[in-house]
Amino acid sequence: MSFVRTSQLAQQATRAYATAAATKSVSVPLALHGIEGRYATALYTAASKKNALPQVETDLKKLKTLIEKDTKVRQFLENPILGKKAKKEGIAALAKGQSLNQVTLNFLDVLAENSRMAEASKVINSYQSLMAAHRGEVQVTVTSSKALTGDQLNKLKASLSKGNLVANAKSVTVDNKVNPSIVGGLIIEFGDKTIDMSLASKLSKLDKMLTGK
Repeated sequence: MSFVRTSQLAQQATRAYATAAATKSVSVPLALHGIEGRYATALYTAASKKNALPQVETDLKKLKTLIEKDTKVRQFLENPILGKKAKKEGIAALAKGQSLNQVTLNFLDVLAENSRMAEASKVINSYQSLMAAHRGEVQVTVTSSKALTGDQLNKLKASLSKGNLVANAKSVTVDNKVNPSIVGGLIIEFGDKTIDMSLASKLSKLDKMLTGK
């Protein structure tokens, strides 16, 4: 599917939640990119207009747990052969008895209609990122060549909390990922920002300077 087509589908999701008279302006706390980011932002906007942000978050947590624990559910959502009608019927059966908010139900219907149910987990993760930002929580991913010690993580968290990188954050959570290929240093990611302080990046820049390529 082309980028133009996927963008159109994401825009359809946004329009599906738009009210006829734009009742209130919604300030989205975090800029997200990609298809899942657009769908999550559309969902956040719709939930905010209905004063249902926490209810939708609870719904999505239930669905995420179900997707992760039930292989059959995951295979159903990811099956590219099933048509829209089958996906909608399956989602209706899945939602039955879950007491899901109407905004959540509408959103799932939009995903099924646009053949995006396979992206459900990614959209849920993106929505959770938006809710964390809404609460003033900042999730920072730090990639290092070797696992950081507890003391190193605590010092890094304290440094980030006091600095300007995550200003106005009420709390900072640091997730450490290991990638030996960066050689040394750190890659810090939060929101839509990336700060590459890895040795591999510095060596690459030096190589370009020396070779002119």
